[in-house]
Amino acid sequence: MKPGDTVVVATKNAGKVREFAHAFEKLGMRVVSMFDYPSLPDVVEDGTTFAENARKKAKEVAEALGLPVLADDSGLEVARLGGEPGVYSARYSGEGATDVRNNEKLLRELAALGDAGAAGLGPLADGTQLLSEARFVCALALYDPATRSFAESEGYAAGYIMEKPRGDGGFGYDPLFYISGQGKSMAELSTEAKQGISHRGIALAALLDKLAR
Repeated sequence: MKPGDTVVVATKNAGKVREFAHAFEKLGMRVVSMFDYPSLPDVVEDGTTFAENARKKAKEVAEALGLPVLADDSGLEVARLGGEPGVYSARYSGEGATDVRNNEKLLRELAALGDAGAAGLGPLADGTQLLSEARFVCALALYDPATRSFAESEGYAAGYIMEKPRGDGGFGYDPLFYISGQGKSMAELSTEAKQGISHRGIALAALLDKLAR
């Protein structure tokens, strides 16, 4: 990928499109997404890992378009829930899942486990209780149908789940995800600050480094 290129990203998640567009704009590249190809069917994400889902999305969309395609699969792994919701993060609350419903379910599941203080967590200085250690995971796969080859990377962001949301930026579980090094939730960070520390920003930097070699 080089300045002037158009990058096809296999997602219909508006939040992800914004983050990729912000990242690639600084490199002089334009991002298009599945919103620009409405006739393409959705890819069934039935992999057991983020990497499997990213590869499947990238390959299927790339072969349909005849163009290189970048795909992302990402989600939240919560320690006290044994790594859930994991690859089911986007559809955690079932059919018709929304960010709000997913966040509400996550808090219910953690509340059902009892006192988080017994796990040695929180509260923060403002009294907000931390409920569990957690991490965001992002797997990226770029597939080129001309060479039938993948370039892949992964990124991680460690933090904690809070008992209540903070901030109105970001998307998904960002309002509940507290980053101790920042003293803020992911949803309280600017796009620029988030790009530097987020799982997606780290994975993208690693992928671009691979492609530049």
